[in-house]
Amino acid sequence: MATVPTLTGEQVLAADLPDWRLLLTRLHARFVVDDYRTATELTARVAAAATELDHHPELDLRFGALRVVTWSHDANGVTERDVELARRVSALAAELGARAQPRTVQALEIALDTPDHAAVKPFWRAVLGMEDGPLPDDLADPATGLPGMWFQECEPEPADAPAGRMRFHLDITVPHDVALGRVDAALAAGGRLVSDAAAKAFWVLEDAEGNKACVCTWQDRS
Repeated sequence: MATVPTLTGEQVLAADLPDWRLLLTRLHARFVVDDYRTATELTARVAAAATELDHHPELDLRFGALRVVTWSHDANGVTERDVELARRVSALAAELGARAQPRTVQALEIALDTPDHAAVKPFWRAVLGMEDGPLPDDLADPATGLPGMWFQECEPEPADAPAGRMRFHLDITVPHDVALGRVDAALAAGGRLVSDAAAKAFWVLEDAEGNKACVCTWQDRS
């Protein structure tokens, strides 16, 4: 079976989906309503449309809001099927007076620096109850929705390296039109910019004690 072609970030932008943002390999939207009944009605209508299109997004219903995440599992990315579904969902939301809040969506990942991910990945898969993700260096939790975990290659530590070096960091992926504001807010809150060499793919920041985090977007990625 031929692989379904995935869309680039620029192609997603060109599709003109103002209610949606691309985070990692998925389209995310959040629709806010005034009452739970409307939220459940929107959820039901989205589910019916997804069944009709035979393309099934993740739906996260909360009091007053519905979050929708769609991607094509067979392609591990966003395809034209997701664009079609996104347009349908936006139209349904508008019919019910739901308000899109695309700048509030985000995705969290936990990253572990390691020179040998194959040696440590089985432990983390077992202790977290996760399963292998689509890439060899990541883990996913499709059952309960815990943040994903991935293993970043690094050089082995020298024998005389100081104890206590931080090896975990958080990657927060935000909409491309939110990233600079998030970085500025972190700096204003006492953080420090470690590197912006890879921006707009990611900015490396650290808190006052040197604990690091990356603010990430889909842009400028190879």
